[in-house]
Amino acid sequence: MDGKKAWSVAEAVDHKGFPADKTKTGGWIPAALILVIEISERLSTMGIAVNLVTYLGGTMHVSSSESANIVTDFMGTSFLLCLLGGFLADSFLGRYLTIAIFAIIQALGTGMLAVSTRLPQLRPPPCGRGAASNKCEPASGMQMGILYMCLYLIALGTGGLKSSVSGFGTDQFDEKDEKEKSQMDYFFNRFFFLISTGTLLAVTVLVYIQDEVGRSWAYGICCISMVIAILLFLSGTKKYRYKRSSGSPVVHILQVIAAAIRKRDLMYPSNISFLYEDSPEITSRIPHTDQFRFLDKAAIMAEGDNEVDVSNNGVSRPNRWKLSSVTRVEEVKMVIRLLPVWATTILFWTIYAQMITFSVEQASTMERSIGGFQIPAGSLTVFFVGAILITLALYDRLIMPLCKKYWNGRPGFTNLERIGIGLVMSVLGMAVAAVVEVKRLAVARQIGEVATHRGATLPISVFLLIPQFFLVGAGEAFIYTGQLDFFITRSPKGMKTMSTGLFLTTLSFGFFFSSFLVSIVKSITGGANGQGWLADNINYGRLDCFYGLLSALSVVNCAAYLLCAAWSKPKTTIAEQQQQMENMAKTSMDDNIDKC
Repeated sequence: MDGKKAWSVAEAVDHKGFPADKTKTGGWIPAALILVIEISERLSTMGIAVNLVTYLGGTMHVSSSESANIVTDFMGTSFLLCLLGGFLADSFLGRYLTIAIFAIIQALGTGMLAVSTRLPQLRPPPCGRGAASNKCEPASGMQMGILYMCLYLIALGTGGLKSSVSGFGTDQFDEKDEKEKSQMDYFFNRFFFLISTGTLLAVTVLVYIQDEVGRSWAYGICCISMVIAILLFLSGTKKYRYKRSSGSPVVHILQVIAAAIRKRDLMYPSNISFLYEDSPEITSRIPHTDQFRFLDKAAIMAEGDNEVDVSNNGVSRPNRWKLSSVTRVEEVKMVIRLLPVWATTILFWTIYAQMITFSVEQASTMERSIGGFQIPAGSLTVFFVGAILITLALYDRLIMPLCKKYWNGRPGFTNLERIGIGLVMSVLGMAVAAVVEVKRLAVARQIGEVATHRGATLPISVFLLIPQFFLVGAGEAFIYTGQLDFFITRSPKGMKTMSTGLFLTTLSFGFFFSSFLVSIVKSITGGANGQGWLADNINYGRLDCFYGLLSALSVVNCAAYLLCAAWSKPKTTIAEQQQQMENMAKTSMDDNIDKC
């Protein structure tokens, strides 16, 4: 038995369904093959998103506010569909098949987008010249409909695979093996570092190809890269470790809630030991907590809780919709504890949305030449991605070693601390953005009539935008890794894919809130001429006021986050809980020996 434990991985199997041999499966090589899919996904999604606003305005002749909303809705839908991917992975397909299927869907979507941007009949004619330069025929409903179809097919592929990639990557490491556990400690940072490298390629090479060679060529490269990534991913099939599904976590949550509501009128037992528990091993149970006591009623045993299992020789078993174990109830409580932090991180991604929409549009109006080279407006986000890579490298190579050496062996900032740092940086980023926009608008007023022409370049350097890109980018490095760590480590074992999808919905709701806020601000400040803060031509708007509003909202959000983080901080760590359970098991054994 001890020999089997030495070579096998608990709760993991190989591609044939046998216990996974740790000498032949898992580790960094299979994890790297999984990360290739994520790098290619980032290349495609970000390569499209960061420069889409210029395509919508310059080619499809859509207004600036509507272009921003189209981009944020596309990104929001991509991350919202992570819940669908997580549900399918946990309930039916498993993480491996989910990644493979939805990666193929995304490759199909980028291929269709490459074709649609190539055909002239799928875009309106160019704007007039000279005196008629402001007369542009907007895209037709059919043209926009085909564009939407391509974008949302890509969104479906992105959402489906994204929720499973990080979870399947962590499946390749055994938490009970000290060597592999230490490797997994670095996985989240390296995971984000590598996908940020994909983003860096997207905002530099891919955006340049879009502007200078052609969008269809750039999107064709995205399609080909995803096909190659799928082949590499499939090549590791025999090397992966697979975790058996324990059923849909959504169904488990609904069962606990339904049972608690059904038994809402029952009295609590005098001792928690009377609550129902069916976990065979004490160490696999989750200790009872006093929070959300109304859910404990789901574990109160009552008449009629059992049903006959016809498929198992008529043996009586509990009906999960009427009776839940203490462990299942505690799993639901763990998910509920994630929600306050979930809610207070949404606004960061609203600020992030401005970096790939209005900030890119700002860049398109500013002087971008270096010698004879014209920097594409979308490529300004290279400073954003550069900030992420620099921050992650410094954190991995400098901050973590210093913390281990001088901070009682701590491996760096906790996940909640990293999230807090990211939120503070986003506040500073929006404040700086507002100040820079004041200066840009002052230049636009000075040159007057010239600023009204679409594509006019103001005599102000685009490099003034670097601080806002850098602050929000560094903030993303902290908040993304902090959120990913928080949602995976604080969730029950059987709900890690769902919790990853829950984390990614903060990005989704952040983008959707951006669209909502843009629509509300445009409606309130538009006035009779329909301009206001978010005018069709940003040179005649007040984008600085919009950035100031976001900065103020972020200050309030930071205060709310501090309260939520203090509330959600666990009284005991998972390791301490496990130790408690082991002590309970030992005490129970000693009592039995004494009785004998």
